[in-house]
Amino acid sequence: MLPVAAPAAGWQAGAMASTTPTAGGAATTSSTTSSTASPNPSQTGIGSASSVSAELAALAEAVGRRRNFAIISHPDAGKTTLTEKLLLYGGAIQQAGAVKAKGEQRKVTSDWMELEKQRGISITSTVLQFDYAGSTINLLDTPGHQDFSEDTYRTLAAADNAVMLEDAAKGLEPQTRKLFEVCRLRRIPIFTFINKMDRPGRDPLELLDEIEQELGLACWPVNWPIGSGDRFRGVIDRRSHAVILFQRAERGRASEEKVLSVEEARSSGAVEPELLEAALEELELLEGAGAELDLERVHAGELSPVFFGSAMTNFGVRPFLDAFLELAQKPTPRASSAGAIDPIGPGFSGFVFKLQANMDPRHRDRVAFVRVCSGRFEKDMTVQHARTGKAIRLSRPQKLFGQDREVVDDAYPGDVIGLNNPGMFAIGDTLYLGPKVEYEGIPCFSPEIFAWLRNPNPSAFKSFRKGVNELREEGAVQILYDTDQSKRDPILAAVGQLQLEVVQYRLENEYGVKTRLEPMGFTVARWVSGGWPALESVGRIFNCKTVRDAWDRPVLLFKNEWNLNQLQEDHPDLLLSAVAPVVSGVEPISL
Repeated sequence: MLPVAAPAAGWQAGAMASTTPTAGGAATTSSTTSSTASPNPSQTGIGSASSVSAELAALAEAVGRRRNFAIISHPDAGKTTLTEKLLLYGGAIQQAGAVKAKGEQRKVTSDWMELEKQRGISITSTVLQFDYAGSTINLLDTPGHQDFSEDTYRTLAAADNAVMLEDAAKGLEPQTRKLFEVCRLRRIPIFTFINKMDRPGRDPLELLDEIEQELGLACWPVNWPIGSGDRFRGVIDRRSHAVILFQRAERGRASEEKVLSVEEARSSGAVEPELLEAALEELELLEGAGAELDLERVHAGELSPVFFGSAMTNFGVRPFLDAFLELAQKPTPRASSAGAIDPIGPGFSGFVFKLQANMDPRHRDRVAFVRVCSGRFEKDMTVQHARTGKAIRLSRPQKLFGQDREVVDDAYPGDVIGLNNPGMFAIGDTLYLGPKVEYEGIPCFSPEIFAWLRNPNPSAFKSFRKGVNELREEGAVQILYDTDQSKRDPILAAVGQLQLEVVQYRLENEYGVKTRLEPMGFTVARWVSGGWPALESVGRIFNCKTVRDAWDRPVLLFKNEWNLNQLQEDHPDLLLSAVAPVVSGVEPISL
């Protein structure tokens, strides 16, 4: 951990003026910068030396109790089921729901959107905060479907740890590999949970070898399976050598594990001798050839603790949660424009990684998800908005638990809070107190499907415009515009077809607007690195369509990679990017 920064004396609080309340409880000021305004010491922690020391000690204690993680997996590996069982054993819910609930079964907590309930898939990321064993856990549930990988990427920007979930029968799958690479780029520690051990599956040693060979990630099994499929009998805890017997829990209910010593397992006949001895022999092999459990390597993302279990039957969930709290990385310093920011410092800072409209359809609300990075967040504090230079009063911060929310008085690094968003926040925005801090923005990636979004009913244009603008803000889809401003209909740009279907569904169900999609036939998008001047300098170009993104930057659409390559051969000085540049200080274009 970096040294604790000394309190900054006499720092300039830009844009501090009288606040004007806005809808949703947030407040903004004019962006006029004041060189004499100073913050409230209670908000920054700046005061006498003794009070600063006491507050930093309390902050350090709170940070030490935080654990924050996202779950990544391929669709159908059991991610939402594991999430629900972690909530169950964490005491956050009394009965676990089912992804595809029947009859009187309750729905899962993380899939709150109506379309998620209907289709039995996760469409949007969800934050679930709960307390367990003296720790505060922020669980970031992500969509498994590849069409929503951009939402998952944004969520991983807020994660300190990741749980990589594998189906024991399938091993590594394409979406898991893709998300692993994102974690590797961010040096996020990875914990592996191999699921569905009670079903026919691959050899455990083979699964570990695949992870090590294909991902270059060393493995350290925390427990080891005894048998598999219909002969799955439990696991052996590698550190204590206790045998945890497999048993199916009552549907949706938590249950206590039955734990025996190896000798008790042998003498009681609870486990067939050949299965127990085979598991013990494999453990000996691991001890002789495997890596040591080195927490520095775990936290560097080089070594993955591995767990075996069955989320559907609740087996292995509690041991995983207990071990995770022991081994996981606490909130750490994050890179910013001002260098690495220590979480245990006097100034609050955080960034917006997600926006969500209509979490409560009755109130048509919009919520900004903010990851706290440093200092203590307090209700009613006034912070600086880095992108606009304005001061904002945050009066109703909320603790998030799926669709449910409650007002909180404070939050600490590692926590995720919800802020009412009357249209002032964008994904990637930084909020801070003290000397200016700006965290790295979250880029948009190249979409692969493009379609005109038509509104057949002109009388519904106001609702159509509101829906398109709000869904663009939350990143549900990218919005492009024709360079011919007489063509008012927006262009939807998405990674997958399901994204487009979700936008149409939400426009109809949340905004009362029926729409029509007209495919455009393009499959590749590239941003022009030098903007409009660079594009104009090359003159007329062929075999592509020029459009504007929401930040008025030129984007070129191509029907295929061949057309893209041809353009680059014809104009080698025209620099193109598959990732949209991150912007600051510019307001996006609204429909």
